[in-house]
Amino acid sequence: MAYTRKNVSALTKAERRRLVGAFLEIKRTGEYDEFVRMHIDHYVSDGDGGLRTAHMAPSFLPWHRRFLLELERALRRVDSGVSVPYWDWTKDRTPAASLWGEDLLGGNGRRSDRQVTTGPFAYRHKKWVVKESMTDGEYLMRDLGRPHDPLALPTADELARALKDPVYDTSPWDSTSSRGFRNKLEGWGTGQGNDAWRNHNRVHRWVGGHMLGGASVNDPVFWLHHSFVDLLWTRWQKRHRGARYLPASPPELGDRQRGRVVARHEEMPPWGMTPDELEDHSRIYRYV
Repeated sequence: MAYTRKNVSALTKAERRRLVGAFLEIKRTGEYDEFVRMHIDHYVSDGDGGLRTAHMAPSFLPWHRRFLLELERALRRVDSGVSVPYWDWTKDRTPAASLWGEDLLGGNGRRSDRQVTTGPFAYRHKKWVVKESMTDGEYLMRDLGRPHDPLALPTADELARALKDPVYDTSPWDSTSSRGFRNKLEGWGTGQGNDAWRNHNRVHRWVGGHMLGGASVNDPVFWLHHSFVDLLWTRWQKRHRGARYLPASPPELGDRQRGRVVARHEEMPPWGMTPDELEDHSRIYRYV
């Protein structure tokens, strides 16, 4: 039977406690840091050579769906009643939102060094020590809203512009694709500030700290954010019945994206699953 993923704002106190407990347990065993390393390894940009699967590519959505499922399975091995809630950042838009509470994710980083000092993932508890990162610090960092250069979370109207695009993705299948739902949701734009970072990307920027770049998995909010991104893909599918993952077949010989992006029936590393196999999650979980 399919289990459910809830809005984080609807979690009970007991559900919050169980979710935190499961996160801390897989961190204690070292399993969590394997997820951090995996994301770092697969964070390949347009300018790098080789296959891109996690970002700046059509497989952004199915890759993170499988990534999220793997994390959720790890949590559920600790507590079978746990699932990853979603953070609707079009509604819970401030550092005062409930997900940043003392009993869940904790709050913002302190001004001097961005260190998170509240909540169960604060460094002082020695239960959430950063081991895989692009920096040397061992503590979790956040910079909510980027006060020195303020950035706003995406609005419902901005998100709606992505959801109304009836095409999944378009050539050149990267961060410069101006049409297609995938890049409008992933959020690679042009210019500065809100225009440069849209939807998914701007949320990473708004949280700041470890949520910037490949080591973003160090912040547990990563999963709540991507649970919502996954829900948005589901909503897009329901709105555009019959729309499928693109490209349906690999780019042709001579195309600079050949061998760099995954077509619908090609396998995505490191799991060997195809985007086609991940388009329907209804037998595994559903959103409420």
